[in-house]
Amino acid sequence: MPILSTLPLPFGLAPAPPAAPRPVTDAAASDAALMAAAAGGDRAAFNLLVGRHGERVLRIALRILPDQGEAEEVAQEAFLRAWQAAPGFDPARARFTTWLHRITVNLAIDRTRRRPPSAPRPIEEAAETPDPAPGPEAEAEAAESRAALAAALGTLPPRQRAAIALAYEQELSGAEAAAALRVSERALEGLLRRARQLLRRRLEEG
Repeated sequence: MPILSTLPLPFGLAPAPPAAPRPVTDAAASDAALMAAAAGGDRAAFNLLVGRHGERVLRIALRILPDQGEAEEVAQEAFLRAWQAAPGFDPARARFTTWLHRITVNLAIDRTRRRPPSAPRPIEEAAETPDPAPGPEAEAEAAESRAALAAALGTLPPRQRAAIALAYEQELSGAEAAAALRVSERALEGLLRRARQLLRRRLEEG
């Protein structure tokens, strides 16, 4: 999947006034350091953050919004808002990724409230070593299972889909996923438990 190929910087903003020369941005700098540079108008630093986290942001948006175009628009808007809010970002209050995921989830959920629900894209499986020669029946069964899971995921409320995306697909810790959703860890566990129960019910019905 291309990483936000439609997300140019500086997002169509008006050209910044001439600034004093600044040192070349260190690609190995921490997210917090890059955000500090971005707060001073360093677009190269922010470009590094887009390249570093763009794919994950798009995947989260895709789990909540099944439409590729809408998900890309949400991802773009999330980075635009992050760029605009860079001067106020405080790494002592939240990690950059937690803060960015929260922006993405909120934007995506807002989108779902303005459109009829539909099934999300199927989960992309992690690369695994395939069986030496899977037969056509096994391949058909696997495809059927993926389609059933995707359809079942599409029936979940947006916040439950977001919880699944953050906790399972993006493998965030419970604390990180809860912070991104602005809920307690206990509330996150409740979201995930209800999501699993609903998924199980939908799969059994199917």
